[in-house]
Amino acid sequence: MTEIETEVVIAGAGPTGTTLAYELALAGVGTVVLEKQSRRVEQVKGGAIQPRTAELLESRGLLEPLLSRAVAREPVGGHFAGLPVPLDCTPWHTRHPYPITVPQSTVEEVLEGQAVARGARVVHGAAVTAVEQDDDGVSVTAGDLRVRARFLVACDGGHSTVRKLLGAAFPGRPGTFVGALADVRLSAVSSLVPRKIGHMSDLTREANGYWAMLVPVGGDRYRLTYGQVEQTQARRDAPVTEEEIATALRAVYGEETVLDGVTSSSRFTDATRQVERYREGRVLFAGDAAHIHPPYGGQGLNTGMQDAFNLGWKLAVTLQGRAPDGLLDTYHAERHPVGARVLHHTSAQRVLFHPRPDGDVAALRDIFSDLLRLPDTNRHLAGLMSGLSLSYDLPGEHPLVGRRVPDISLDYGQRWLSALFRAGHAVLLDLAGIVPDDVRLPGWIDLVRAHGAEDLGAAALLIRPDGYVCWAADDADACRGTLAEAVATHLAPRPEDLPVRPG
Repeated sequence: MTEIETEVVIAGAGPTGTTLAYELALAGVGTVVLEKQSRRVEQVKGGAIQPRTAELLESRGLLEPLLSRAVAREPVGGHFAGLPVPLDCTPWHTRHPYPITVPQSTVEEVLEGQAVARGARVVHGAAVTAVEQDDDGVSVTAGDLRVRARFLVACDGGHSTVRKLLGAAFPGRPGTFVGALADVRLSAVSSLVPRKIGHMSDLTREANGYWAMLVPVGGDRYRLTYGQVEQTQARRDAPVTEEEIATALRAVYGEETVLDGVTSSSRFTDATRQVERYREGRVLFAGDAAHIHPPYGGQGLNTGMQDAFNLGWKLAVTLQGRAPDGLLDTYHAERHPVGARVLHHTSAQRVLFHPRPDGDVAALRDIFSDLLRLPDTNRHLAGLMSGLSLSYDLPGEHPLVGRRVPDISLDYGQRWLSALFRAGHAVLLDLAGIVPDDVRLPGWIDLVRAHGAEDLGAAALLIRPDGYVCWAADDADACRGTLAEAVATHLAPRPEDLPVRPG
């Protein structure tokens, strides 16, 4: 038995696990990732990076290497339930208003590489078989490897082994249908096969008892999602055969569409479940290990990665003894409602998304499409699906508290605001010279005095490492009266008891 000691062990090297590993490694936290697969599965699954996730990746300098490997697509907004009205994110003031198509395997490869470069260790072919926790930490067994850590984070997917070993409650609704996803090569295509990635409504078809969505991802490669309109009793774990895929392709796209090969395939359902608690002692849950839902609107990968951005800095400062009391528990308090909201709206989309809607559902789709053409409705759902409207219920009187900060241009070294977060620190942004010169801050809060090209709605803002405002002030009096309290509430225990530096 090989034994390893570390600070955090992560189960699962998917997008959630690798994002979290990067965040922890960036903060100097010893991190080991255990991945049951011996090698990365080359699949397109989960290939849509939503605008808010893109902003978070931009803030760490991780977006550019993903953009360089993104699949070309039309500059068109996302969708709600596949309705034929693009969602417009431009009212949310973002530099990334459109979804970005990047294969999940590429996301994993890039983030794992960046995490390892920062000091994280990723062990492939290490399936978790046992978990034991006590007051001081957790012991995880994976074959002949035993890892002792202070915390374990389960990022091991919808069938989470960690969740099952702990017996963590995972209430919800079982799946009502089974669909399939396959990465395929086509040797010939009919005129019905899309030539480019456009809006979801243009990529989805129904014919001859099947519904399908075929997305071109380069050359002769496509991502195929399909199912039967009248559901059969196909098992969730039944293998996806080439014959089955070829049959679905011919049914929807014609006899001229010829399957040349299958790179990967899997099945999925519309099961909807969420763990009751995102923290069980020394074990935390993130991504699909914490929540599963119908695969509508590119929500799964993004919700999981945003779980990781919320948890990473909180876990790091907790381990390093520089967190206010209860900070780690705010992970559940903030992210559980987010997951519940995703489950809620994907369930609504499930009804609207029916491949062959009957009269009532067809009428509902028509009315909902009309509503989506109204700017206020479109803005609301665009913010919901993209993550740009997310705000947290944080203590503080200023209306900006809890909200995301748009990425604006600063005169601070001619940089975007997002560049201030490369180190994963919190930022005290003084836009009007109201922060006192003698302010004393912990070393993990960077004071930046700058002028912005646009008005953010406050003279000074204290911004968490994940880009959400935890304090704001409009004048010097408000700054002097509430800044120290805000630091102690959101970011540090008692600043006077910690190593500090002049501002």
